[in-house]
Amino acid sequence: MLTWAVAASAIGLSGQDPALDRTAAIRWAPRRAAHVLLIGLFAGGVLAGLQATAGDPARAGFVIRDIAGLTGLAAIAATLFSGQFGWTLPFAWFAIALFVPPATDVPVQVATWMLQPPGTPAATWTALFLAAIGTAAYTLRGSRR
Repeated sequence: MLTWAVAASAIGLSGQDPALDRTAAIRWAPRRAAHVLLIGLFAGGVLAGLQATAGDPARAGFVIRDIAGLTGLAAIAATLFSGQFGWTLPFAWFAIALFVPPATDVPVQVATWMLQPPGTPAATWTALFLAAIGTAAYTLRGSRR
């Protein structure tokens, strides 16, 4: 569910006018960072709303880790491919992770970070790395035109 919420929101990670970005009186970097943060909050809100009706809450550490990583992936995709393709990396990574056979070695834990249980160090560090790189890239560069 988180993947779908982030992917649907990531389409908005594109500027409407490149000239406006260059000539604005207010710097765009803080607004871009806030936009990435709002996508994460939206995805968490959607999940919380659905879990309230289902009565089967996920662990908070799991949800926060996955929101951070997926939002970072969306920001990376928006920076590399443009905002309209911001959904591609979160969706592709999730689809590939479903077909990776389970194992306990670190490369597999990195590849399947969003499916690992809370407290898995490799999964947590992968999500944090993706969140930091994605947010920094989108904040400093913006989306590809």
